[in-house]
Amino acid sequence: MAPDSSRGDLTYPGAAAAGKATTRPARLGPRRKSGTGAPAFGTVALAAMTATPLGPHQSTPAELHDRLAAERRGLPFLVYRDDADGQRIVDLGPDRTHLTLGRSPENDVCLAGDGEVSRLHAELERVGEHWLIVDDGVSRNGTFVAGERVNGRRRLQDGDVMRLGDTTLVFRQPGGRVTLTTRVSDQRDVAGAVTDAQRRVLVALCRPFKGGASYATPATNPQIAAELVLSVAAVKTHLRALFKAFGLDDLPQQEKRLQVVALAFSTGLVSDRDL
Repeated sequence: MAPDSSRGDLTYPGAAAAGKATTRPARLGPRRKSGTGAPAFGTVALAAMTATPLGPHQSTPAELHDRLAAERRGLPFLVYRDDADGQRIVDLGPDRTHLTLGRSPENDVCLAGDGEVSRLHAELERVGEHWLIVDDGVSRNGTFVAGERVNGRRRLQDGDVMRLGDTTLVFRQPGGRVTLTTRVSDQRDVAGAVTDAQRRVLVALCRPFKGGASYATPATNPQIAAELVLSVAAVKTHLRALFKAFGLDDLPQQEKRLQVVALAFSTGLVSDRDL
């Protein structure tokens, strides 16, 4: 059963790997405490990226599958890691126009375990096709987006990192990707520097995920070589360059491939129509 976006259901970590979607009501706990109330985000986008649920070394293959499935649904969603370091995803379906976040269990997104979060800390509002984060001064410690404190309302962009107390959430709007100039992370800048030959290899690597096949595995090197009429050695050379560019060198081989697929879709470097 797919997550019910009208209830803000969450996808359990590993659900996709088990071949089924397991859901529970949206009850989000905080990310591990950093030991400081100060904003954890600087102006360097890559540093912000690696401190979030989308960091290249934080996701398991099962979590990548779940995130790819959320992206393929094409709806906005929130993603964050709980205090047990498990990924949590909240779909923001078309029937949702308002969402409250805070420590009180009455909130739509309950951060009960985060003592730095106010009982009612912030709200999300949908205005047309856009989502806004709202903090009108009701929170004790403030709400931050990309390290900047929110005073009133702020329109969210795909990939924005939000910090409430010691809890970090990322806003994703897969349908909102337009051009590389609108993307804020260094990883997305890397995507803009990928060569045509590397991109062809990347598209072939992602091809098994065509049409939302979230339980697929990336294409093998021989499959890519056969499709592109290249040698396996040439495919390996292009993939090594991609892994290095995205900072994935020290990951296990299969996880590298899954991570680069996830990054290809999340940066817009590859889309379903390319497959």
